[in-house]
Amino acid sequence: MPAICTKMEFGKRYSIEYKGLKNSTFDYQFVVDNDLFEYYESQEIRGGDCHVEVTLTKSDRQLDLDVTISGEVTCECDRCLEDCQIPIDYEGHLIVRLSEEQGEYDGEVMWLNPAEEKLDLTQYIYESIVLSLPYQRVHPEGECNPDMLARFSFAKSEDIEALERKSHKQENHGIDEGVFNKLAALKAQMERGE
Repeated sequence: MPAICTKMEFGKRYSIEYKGLKNSTFDYQFVVDNDLFEYYESQEIRGGDCHVEVTLTKSDRQLDLDVTISGEVTCECDRCLEDCQIPIDYEGHLIVRLSEEQGEYDGEVMWLNPAEEKLDLTQYIYESIVLSLPYQRVHPEGECNPDMLARFSFAKSEDIEALERKSHKQENHGIDEGVFNKLAALKAQMERGE
């Protein structure tokens, strides 16, 4: 198993040395792999391969960054629980204020002391990938593991009828009528295909 990178190593890997740059526009590229998700001990993302492009415009008081992230990450499929590839397509804008007064980072504006020589984008890149994940993470239709889907399928009509028969037999033995009504409602929903 590969060693997990330290914060300092990531700070170098996803940093821009802006000190000494003239006021102009510069392009940077980064590659995101499994190490980033292992570093953050991500429960949602099991791995990934993404390409990050940053266009930085430097001025005296701030850095303006246009960030594009494309690629894919591996997540657990919400349907079959197997690994599935989720495409990432993110575009964002980050403003970095160069000031000795520090404000709160809100995902869109970051504050950096002018004495700092580097801008570390590690957290911004990670958060941008996580926030670009779709709410539902599933394989394309027909690509889920059929064995796993069979294990999670809803109760069959015959199973419900068997439960109803058992319920009728026990009805006089203290079974609450509300339980029977709930079971009947469930059967009706299944028959309607809901």
